[in-house]
Amino acid sequence: MAGWIEGIQASIDYMEAHLEEELRMEDIASMAGLSPFYFQRIFGALCNMTVGEYLRARRMTIAAQALSSGEAKVIDIANRFGYDSPDSFSKAFARFHGVSPSRVKAPGAPLRFLAPLHIKVVLEGGSMLEYRIVELAPFTIVGVHRRFHSETSYQEIPKFWDEYMAQGDEKPVMGMFGVCADLDGGAFDYWIADLYQPWNALGQGCETMVIPGGLWAQFPCRGALPDSLQSVNTKIWSEWLPALRDYTLAGNYSIEAYMPPAEKPEDCINYIWIPLKKV
Repeated sequence: MAGWIEGIQASIDYMEAHLEEELRMEDIASMAGLSPFYFQRIFGALCNMTVGEYLRARRMTIAAQALSSGEAKVIDIANRFGYDSPDSFSKAFARFHGVSPSRVKAPGAPLRFLAPLHIKVVLEGGSMLEYRIVELAPFTIVGVHRRFHSETSYQEIPKFWDEYMAQGDEKPVMGMFGVCADLDGGAFDYWIADLYQPWNALGQGCETMVIPGGLWAQFPCRGALPDSLQSVNTKIWSEWLPALRDYTLAGNYSIEAYMPPAEKPEDCINYIWIPLKKV
């Protein structure tokens, strides 16, 4: 566990040391020894915010301090934090603090503050998390996919599902899987897919993708969606993986496996699959 926590903290320290520079997710994640795909999921589960949200909040915190305590001009602070213009900086500042930069020195101006994160683990009694590790041969999925950015994926992917399911009987696949496939650390493809059956013609707009064979940890998510899925997902990244022994993450994939719906939502069982390899 210490190694995981120290790695995430090293990434946070790296961000803090380079807040006034353009940061690449690949460089941030490398400080923790993780791919950008996995780093962003672990960071979100541990810190309850995205990497982008953390960077914006810290930059706006420091910007407010600089404006309120010195003679710095808005244009200078905008340039300092890499904004194209004072106007774009002012809009970002107002979204975070609720006031414009020009009002910072006014008496009683309300400002928000986010201190640098320091990761620590507090054990507050065990929580059960069911799982099994299985070995699967390579398999092929067929479905439709759309590209998402990690910063907005939690809001946009449910909209993708709603839009897709609204097609009714015109849907080319049933939606047995939801598959995240990493591209470059900042963007990833999300697939709504089924198992590929080569004797069936591809539906309109469908493509195929091979999922590599190997070991998978499979976690049942019991209860109504999306709460059951999100609850287990948070425990995987914040509790199970930091304590994992003898295995490490493999491949930049994660899979949601959806079972036929039960009569009652509370009786539903779906799964999250995470690829692993032995160390």
